[in-house]
Amino acid sequence: MSIIYQFCQLPINSPTIPSQTHQLSTKSSLFLTSPLRFNAYTRREVNTLKVKATAADDEWGPEKSTSSSNGGGAVAVAEEEETSLEVEEIYKLKKQLVESFYGTDRGLKASSETRAEIVELITQLEAKNPTPAPTDALPLLNGKWILAYTSFSGLFPLLSQGRLPLVKVEEISQSIDSENFTVQNSVQFSGPLATTSLSTNASFEVRSPKRVQIKFVEGVVGTPQITDSVVLPENVEFLGQKIDLTPLKGLFNSVQDTASSVAKTISNQPPLKINISQISQNAESWLLTTYLDQELRISRGDAGSVFVFIKEGSSLLSP
Repeated sequence: MSIIYQFCQLPINSPTIPSQTHQLSTKSSLFLTSPLRFNAYTRREVNTLKVKATAADDEWGPEKSTSSSNGGGAVAVAEEEETSLEVEEIYKLKKQLVESFYGTDRGLKASSETRAEIVELITQLEAKNPTPAPTDALPLLNGKWILAYTSFSGLFPLLSQGRLPLVKVEEISQSIDSENFTVQNSVQFSGPLATTSLSTNASFEVRSPKRVQIKFVEGVVGTPQITDSVVLPENVEFLGQKIDLTPLKGLFNSVQDTASSVAKTISNQPPLKINISQISQNAESWLLTTYLDQELRISRGDAGSVFVFIKEGSSLLSP
């Protein structure tokens, strides 16, 4: 049980006005005795200034405005292209990361070279994290996340088939409810005739933009669920000899029926719940989310372990 609950950021140039203003003031004083001549000169001078100003505007104004407009559009296009390239690069990194998990059995069978490759890809993704403050985007954390890879050695005995004969770990998941601040870690097992699950329920508190504190409340042992019947082959080869199993079919079917009957009886029982605080004094942990988007989450635990989760339904889960 202790194994399971541990698992669980342009200037505008103005036209130069000639020194005609001074001339205008001087000449106007000479023509004060003749309003007609003064008015005629004034109109002429003002019209001249207007023409010059208009010409200057035509020369500088529209060109500057157009240049500014084109510059803004170019910047917007450049930013859009940069964002598109960033998204494309992140997607490629995610695909490479998921492909590197192939054959590792969630990290249990990863070689040192594969682990080094995975660490490098994780580091690159963390540097491009589109959600710098995951705890400020709690709705993005909502839902069921499937464990794809971990370096947490505490889970390796659980994943090892040698420790669990005839039992296979089908899925390890983490379900987060950000509205109620709860999280459930779950492991699904399958056997010859039935499946069952082992899970831990916990609550969490936000401690920083990336970190949450987790307090485990209880463990739950799910009741077995009946699977399809096991079909006994007609014969098998052993040491080069073909052995006929037909005479054993009756006995095998009888044993299978008995086992199914027992499993059905057990299936009607409620799940077994265990108060974790009663069996462990260290029922708390913390989790740091270092990468988060709509389909991939990378978290680091208090023991320095890394966990890579993929959102249920994501195309990244497809082979």
